[in-house]
Amino acid sequence: DPAYLPRLLQKKERRTEYSENNHFMYWSVGGKKQPKNWKPPTKMIQMTYPDFLSKANVTDDSKLGPDNPHWYYRLIGCGAMDRGCDHKTSSEALFDDLPFFQPKKSIYMVQPDQQRGIHCRFGMRGVIAENHFDGSRNFIVLLGGERRYILAHPEQCSKMYLLPKSHPSGRHSAVDWSDPEWQEFPEFAGARANEVVLQTGDALYLPTFWFHYIISLELNFQCNTRSGIEYGYKGKIDNCRMYQGEQK
Repeated sequence: DPAYLPRLLQKKERRTEYSENNHFMYWSVGGKKQPKNWKPPTKMIQMTYPDFLSKANVTDDSKLGPDNPHWYYRLIGCGAMDRGCDHKTSSEALFDDLPFFQPKKSIYMVQPDQQRGIHCRFGMRGVIAENHFDGSRNFIVLLGGERRYILAHPEQCSKMYLLPKSHPSGRHSAVDWSDPEWQEFPEFAGARANEVVLQTGDALYLPTFWFHYIISLELNFQCNTRSGIEYGYKGKIDNCRMYQGEQK
């Protein structure tokens, strides 16, 4: 029902990420020392769903190039999550609309008591989520559109040139996968990965510490939830050589 989301979300402003280009990388200063010449790769703004849709639902390729502004609209259902979640703006209806994300044990929800809410991201065509790993199990469902996931085992860590934990974007690769600097990152050429294109209705289980790089192939709607930590691959990350070059 195309009218359902506008009716559900109305004109309430919600968290949206803005980028001057099509690259999106998570960052958090949180008392971390900022590298010289570093600046936040995105801006956090507030936007209504109709406003987002008016910017994202475009077909003119001249407005979708990598050097044009892009937006990433978000919904969060806090559930039992307290830390880092604003219950005043929480979209708790997500737990009713997406019952497979409710905290009940399943093949995807391994530790329901460790669930970290429901997170929905609405990406416009061309949006890139930079390569990174997450510190918990991740269950992803694509509810509309298409997304390309490039996945890599944690054993590939040393070839990813990860930014150190002290960096505002720690857990992310310093390599621009869309245009790698081969001289600066020579080992990246030997990294091994696989890929999958998620289409509407597809689900993906992403183990803890697995790398993923995401490209929005069209306007899309994705929701995910997390359920605890699997420590089997932690040693691969702990022993990984971090990138020591200029940190931008």
